Amino acid sequence: MSKPWIFISPSNRGIGYALTRHLLQKTSLPILATARLHHDPKDVKKSLLQDLPSNDTLAKRLFVVHADVTDDKSLQDAASQAADLFPLDRHHLRLACAIPGILRPEKKPSQIDAGASLEQLRVNTLGPLLLIKHFDQFLPTRATELQDSPGGDEVKMPSHATWLSMAARVGSTSDNQAGGWFSYRASKAGVISVGKSYDIYLKGRCGDKGISITYHPGTVKTDLSRDFWDRTREGKLFSPEYAVDRLVSVATGLGLDGR
Repeated sequence: MSKPWIFISPSNRGIGYALTRHLLQKTSLPILATARLHHDPKDVKKSLLQDLPSNDTLAKRLFVVHADVTDDKSLQDAASQAADLFPLDRHHLRLACAIPGILRPEKKPSQIDAGASLEQLRVNTLGPLLLIKHFDQFLPTRATELQDSPGGDEVKMPSHATWLSMAARVGSTSDNQAGGWFSYRASKAGVISVGKSYDIYLKGRCGDKGISITYHPGTVKTDLSRDFWDRTREGKLFSPEYAVDRLVSVATGLGLDGR
């Protein structure tokens, strides 16, 4: 039987930070988390474990490696470390959360900056695509015999693997009633397209043992949305802890009929 593990990229702040801490406490699965290149993985791991109960026990299940989601070589190195930790013949990636994101909003075309626009596309769209490129190998195939989640876990993984890419509501073309945010909208629309194409690919590669989904968390109180906290409607600005609880509920509760 193939043993499951979890992948979260990035994890050193925001939603990824809260998500890693949440899954450490709610599951007993090993977790591979990534840190941006200017962060020391040891410091990130220490921060992720800070004030959590059973700190020493959790530390044995948490692995942190460097990863720049816009750089092939960096992700190749991260994937190589993953293969050392979780050999393909005995393990499979059960839940992957590809959640890089930056926001440089524009209100009118004259504010568009080519460099800032390209940066958003590189991080928000190319980032998840390159994560798929390097970590697709760890998802199960049709022939993989999947080991179930441990019975005592508060959060149980579904009977298939799930690859989650972080989208945003503003990435929806049909829902776009406000305009603006040209580059960010385009980058998140791209994520939705990537996620759909990857799910079609997984139907052939994994059959009913792997799906790809895109998820929008709403407006979460992180550094990314800081400039908009005061303008967010009451009840619509979510804490990271609440946001990741909902994310995990959707990711683990969605069946094959929801793809």
